[in-house]
Amino acid sequence: MTMTATAPAGSASLQGELWGVRARDYAEVQEPTFLPLYESVLARPEVTDASSILDVGGGAGLAAQVFSRKIRHVAGVDATAPFVEIARRRVAGADFHVAEMEALPYPDSTFDVVTGFNSFQYAASPVNALREARRVVKADGAIVIAVWGLPETCEAAGHLKALGLLMPPPPPGAPGPFALSDESRLRALASEAGLKPGTVVDVPCPWIYVDRETALRGMLSAGPVERAIRTSGYDRARDAVVASIEPYRTASGGYRLNNTFRYLVARS
Repeated sequence: MTMTATAPAGSASLQGELWGVRARDYAEVQEPTFLPLYESVLARPEVTDASSILDVGGGAGLAAQVFSRKIRHVAGVDATAPFVEIARRRVAGADFHVAEMEALPYPDSTFDVVTGFNSFQYAASPVNALREARRVVKADGAIVIAVWGLPETCEAAGHLKALGLLMPPPPPGAPGPFALSDESRLRALASEAGLKPGTVVDVPCPWIYVDRETALRGMLSAGPVERAIRTSGYDRARDAVVASIEPYRTASGGYRLNNTFRYLVARS
């Protein structure tokens, strides 16, 4: 097999540094909110029958841990070194690397399945990232592209909007969190990368926190939030999150934000 990776576009160093600041909080509090999504993907016949899988932008390895229940060879890449360290502790024997998603450190046609949970759209070039995923997946292999659901199905949309106001204006054409939520756009991106779009699945992923402290640990842990903190200060970011989640406070003093994520299963 040959290795003909696309040249790195440079997004990994920036994203990796931002997400690494509160990596432990993300791994312990926020990443588990996506468990229903990971489990739904594992239940797909294209995935559960695979013998090898690569998770691109795999965070702290929780998806890889879920996949390891049924899949023998599990691998993951992420731009954030602290995430990769946690992933290696979570899934002993799995193959994790700090890497750029547009230059994956694997030969052509290595995996049965490649997944990306809320990751491909944040590459410097999402099309190049998906082409690189297509390079390392086997012929007729599956590529799973998971993104936010439509804004009206995501109660976290207010939280994202509030934090967006604390960041510098994005450059023209920069993708927002809901850039690929529309099914036609998601399918079009897959087609542009040379993939054959297939089934689209929506999965409820409620963000549930036992109290305000836990909610803040989770919701302040993401990379984009760190950008807001550096621009406007920790206190303003914290206050924005507190205000945005107040409507979702439960009688017990916790919080529940109902969100939907969706994924497209494409073929190489």
